[in-house]
Amino acid sequence: MATLGVLGTLALAGATLCLTSGCSSIGYLAQSAQGHFSLLASARPVEEVLGETDTPPELRERLALSQRMRDYAVRELKLPDNGSYRKYADLGRNAVVWNVVAAPELGLKLKTWCFPVVGCVGYRGYFDRAAADALATDLRSQGYEVMVYGVPAYSTLGWFDDPLLNTFIRYPEGELARMLFHELAHQVAYASGDTEFNESFATAVERLGGSRWLNERAGAAAREEYERFDKRRQAFRELTMRYRHRFEAMYASDRPDEEKRLAKAALMQEMRGEYEALKAGPFGGYAGFDAWFARANNASLGVLAAYNALVPAFEALFEAEGRDFERFYAAVKRLAALPKDERRATLQRYLH
Repeated sequence: MATLGVLGTLALAGATLCLTSGCSSIGYLAQSAQGHFSLLASARPVEEVLGETDTPPELRERLALSQRMRDYAVRELKLPDNGSYRKYADLGRNAVVWNVVAAPELGLKLKTWCFPVVGCVGYRGYFDRAAADALATDLRSQGYEVMVYGVPAYSTLGWFDDPLLNTFIRYPEGELARMLFHELAHQVAYASGDTEFNESFATAVERLGGSRWLNERAGAAAREEYERFDKRRQAFRELTMRYRHRFEAMYASDRPDEEKRLAKAALMQEMRGEYEALKAGPFGGYAGFDAWFARANNASLGVLAAYNALVPAFEALFEAEGRDFERFYAAVKRLAALPKDERRATLQRYLH
């Protein structure tokens, strides 16, 4: 998930920001800081919540499950042993932040914003939905295609102890495990300005760790539930990534812009038609992806690659390191320290 939360801490360096990001960034970073510290202030130790008689039974069960997952992450996956996910906060909303992503009319390359320490990222995140929508309106007026989407969790890269949140605590067991393992992976390694590397690494850890948890700790019902869920997600991922490559090739061609616009409309219609066939067939009427396809545009297609493009290479690296998590993390840290082009070329070699 997003690593926006760490930006909030940078608001404390206001004078430096005026030199590196421009003073106009101060307001944005200040809202990030205010939102994050408000979140931390509302978090309470899990043991305290479990000890209260009015804690709903379902929440009590999920919190206890999350602590078993947290212990497993340290013991079996060698993820950081700290205070993250040992507290719980109910934010009273269904997203912790709202991300804004933007892409041009005839391209999938996301607009980026740059900040000290974290480098350049292809999104801006807001703790207030209205602020995210205001930025989206401004970007559309500049000719961008825009997507605003809610994020259930983010990582502060270990700068703070990230809490459990109501936005994801009731996820199916397999998905909750993957969420926790993904966010903890962001605390292991981080390459400044390389969202695709960071998110693909965390996604690889969540898949490897989530699969291990389900096989070793989950019951049959949880495994069956997750298998149904994951089959639909894999089908969604295969369909959208296949069309993403087609859009990318079309935009990179030397065809006139008007032809590209016609081809774009045809591809969108074709992609939505394939989705409807999936929904009527293998999905058995499941409509959970309807909203994504209804709003699909270059921004939503552009953001897909960040979470998935390099996952096969990371999984190959894990195999090359003997399926040893500590060795795997050490190798990833070495890659993160390389220049971006060298980092990407070195990682891709593991696929061959």
